[in-house]
Amino acid sequence: MLDGGWGSEPPGTGDKVIPVYVHRLRRRLDAGTKGPADSVIGTVRGGYRFAPRSASVDVQRCEEFAAEARSAKDSGDLDAAVDAWSEALGLFRGEPLTGIPGPFAEGERLRLAERRLTLVQEKAHCQLRLGRHSEALGELFSLTTTHPYNEALAALLMRALHAGNRQADALGVYSTMRRRLLDDQGVDPGAELRRVHEAVLRGDDDFLLGPVTPRGRTARRPVATGRSTERPVGAGQPGGSRQRRVRHELPVEAGSFTGRDREVALLSAPADGQGVTVRAVDGMAGVGKTALVVRAARALRDRYPDGCLFLELHGHRKDHETATRQRVLRRLLRAVGAGEGEDSGDLDELAASWRAATASLRLLLVLDDAASAEQVRPLLPAGAGSLVMVTSRRRLTGLDADRRVSLSPLGIDQAAGLLARIVGGDGSDRERLAVRELAVLCGRLPLALRIIGARIQDRPLWEVEALAARLADDERRLDELAVEDRSVEAAFHVSYDQLPDAERRAFRALGLSPTVRLDRLTLAALLGLVPGDAERRLESLADAGLAQRVTADRYRLHDLAAVFARRLAAAAPGEVAAGQEGVFRLYATAAECASDWSSSFSAGPQETGPFTDWEEATAWLDAAGGELVDVVSRAVAVGHLDEACRIAEGLVDYLTRQGRFHECRIALESLLPVAGQASGGRTVSALRTSLGIMYGLQGRYQQARACFTEALDISRRAGDPHEQARAAAGLGTFANLEGRIAESMAHFAQVAGLLEKFEHDGWLTGSVMTRVGDMHHQLGEYGKAYDRYTEAIALAERTGSPRLHGKTLLRLGLLQLDLGQPADAVGTLGKAEDLARRLGDVPLYSAVLGKLSSAEADLGNHRAAAELRRRSRAVLDEETGTAPEIAVRRRLIWHGVGTEELDGARDFFERGTSLPAAGANRARLSRALDGLGRRRKPDGNGA
Repeated sequence: MLDGGWGSEPPGTGDKVIPVYVHRLRRRLDAGTKGPADSVIGTVRGGYRFAPRSASVDVQRCEEFAAEARSAKDSGDLDAAVDAWSEALGLFRGEPLTGIPGPFAEGERLRLAERRLTLVQEKAHCQLRLGRHSEALGELFSLTTTHPYNEALAALLMRALHAGNRQADALGVYSTMRRRLLDDQGVDPGAELRRVHEAVLRGDDDFLLGPVTPRGRTARRPVATGRSTERPVGAGQPGGSRQRRVRHELPVEAGSFTGRDREVALLSAPADGQGVTVRAVDGMAGVGKTALVVRAARALRDRYPDGCLFLELHGHRKDHETATRQRVLRRLLRAVGAGEGEDSGDLDELAASWRAATASLRLLLVLDDAASAEQVRPLLPAGAGSLVMVTSRRRLTGLDADRRVSLSPLGIDQAAGLLARIVGGDGSDRERLAVRELAVLCGRLPLALRIIGARIQDRPLWEVEALAARLADDERRLDELAVEDRSVEAAFHVSYDQLPDAERRAFRALGLSPTVRLDRLTLAALLGLVPGDAERRLESLADAGLAQRVTADRYRLHDLAAVFARRLAAAAPGEVAAGQEGVFRLYATAAECASDWSSSFSAGPQETGPFTDWEEATAWLDAAGGELVDVVSRAVAVGHLDEACRIAEGLVDYLTRQGRFHECRIALESLLPVAGQASGGRTVSALRTSLGIMYGLQGRYQQARACFTEALDISRRAGDPHEQARAAAGLGTFANLEGRIAESMAHFAQVAGLLEKFEHDGWLTGSVMTRVGDMHHQLGEYGKAYDRYTEAIALAERTGSPRLHGKTLLRLGLLQLDLGQPADAVGTLGKAEDLARRLGDVPLYSAVLGKLSSAEADLGNHRAAAELRRRSRAVLDEETGTAPEIAVRRRLIWHGVGTEELDGARDFFERGTSLPAAGANRARLSRALDGLGRRRKPDGNGA
């Protein structure tokens, strides 16, 4: 990556600069995502990997359009080929990778420029064959101007001019090119350009233009018009030259069809002209699969002169038995006028008759609601160029298909638009809001939207709003989504009833998940399974259309499917109790395992559950995104208070190191009114201490002191020395940060007197050692500070507390700088940098980079120091406003003054003092800039 990005002059920091650039790219590319699991840049062992599954990449889309164009050209549909090439070329907007330096970018720039020229030439060739020469002229003139020595472009321009009866202009292009080549390069035009010149002189249309294809979508057979036509039965069909009626059986298209443009384009793309093309559409009940394939089939109808057949296979219809393949084959044979063999009851004989009857036909066959790939295979026709579209609630992985569309519910705008067209109305703002709310409550599912639309047509607005209120009640929602013979719940039930018992239980359990998105660990906890078995059941439910894959390892239930699952689960209270206890215990384990102070939670061995270490637990919590607070709320709502308190307390460290203070506060404050009902005497005090830590990290010291003081009082009354020590340590820590050293020492003296009673808490012991080391450092007792820091580091390593480890390494690095040991400081701070990066702790990472800059400067590596200082500023999130961040800004301002970056320091100061929690530190920040208006000393050390 360094060689490709910087070439022979990489940055002095080597590969340490790469995480910063990746961080910036993620902030630019991941706008609107819910969390790190959704990032288009994934972290893998040893580096990073671009994940195109979650991104729309122009280069990839360009190649898809180009492949579509070549396929259309090969099948004779030149108009479609030109359209696809135009789409591909439309993705080029100016010079590729403009302004990006480095050999890799330069190579890609040249490759993409050449690729564009190739696409233009392929498109122009087809335009000339279609007689659309005037459309090609403008682009060819432009490109021959910017590529004055490209003979292939000049030849195409001459052909286009000749097609427009502009022979003189075509000859002029040749003369200009010949003169330019001779004058500038001393060579004659190549053989191809000379042949085009001679052909223009002769007026040789066959050579210059080839066989001109008529405009319009090209079919290689006569096009049928009307609902049916007479056509001779082809070779290989019973009946010799007997005439048959060409059938077009596509259903009437729903007038309110909306959206799905991308899916329609995929299904209606040109098919393989030499074989039989199969395209499969899968999706949950009611998502609109049939409407989609009917729309696509109608767009393709004129390309299939031998008929368009439509069969309902009833694979998932409660009121119909699944159609047998023998019965369907007899129906198909009658449709193409091939009666011989129709009376046979043998599947293989009927399939052979069907293949023989269709060998010379080009058919469009729609098979709706298939139960399995096995049901579909004997029904495939044999005629070259035929197209088969199959719909199913299951993903038919056993069926060879050139394109698959897994259909999701409509987007909210499309869903609201569909419902608005059905219900009509006056279009007022209030009505639009009510319709949009109904669309959300219907889960954007077309079946539900049509049912609710039928119910509210021509109803007054107050009735629409009343219906929305009823739908908002989960207990009533499915009951309201029914009209005559259509029901969302009935549609779901058919899919559910066809599942094996194990998958049915898994589906019921998914309704108990406290998060929308879930994975195999969640289902394993809900069912008491090993993760591998849970994953297989999730995959089976996704294949059945009852669960949706969100990412490679995350799933979700559609909103209405989740309501259905909860309704089913309610009938099995024993399953509910066991499942809820298991899943909340899983979240509590993950939160505690990911927390830096995990040893504070229990005097016994730390439970890690399915997680091997804190990084694995952190990654799992990252995938939950913003739903962690919902887990706490759900646990409280169903009465699992002990687990709710464990989860909330465990999440404090995880959330605060990411700057997610708002989520942390909501989780903790939602528990305070009910914490006294939890078992164990430490809960109320522990939650107050956690809240104090959160406020202190934000720089809100007054609120922090109040929380710690209250926690200390509660724990004293309860006789809990462990919680007394934690609360006193919090008071001492933030008193030190506020500069009240004597008060801080008094609090830590109190903690020291209690330490012997809870030797199990390595994190708290290490934290106290670190703070005592800070005091020795501040008093100039460097030897004692060094001893305390090294003892704290050893404890942090033993207890698995990476944040304590990283912060103490930072302090040790600062001490080494004060001792005049910059080389040792670089090694120490390098370890801290790695931990901070892995933790995702932005303030710690920035602080470490800042002190690394100082160490490099002391070693005389000024370029490296400047780069580290720049990186330190770059990684700060200006919206967090944490106390460590403000302190980092203060230190960096001094560096700016010392290196004459006065304007940059002033700007950094102004942004720092605008932070939400900068008030208590604004005076110190201001003093840091006192020297900006004074002359610097001659030795260059600043004022």
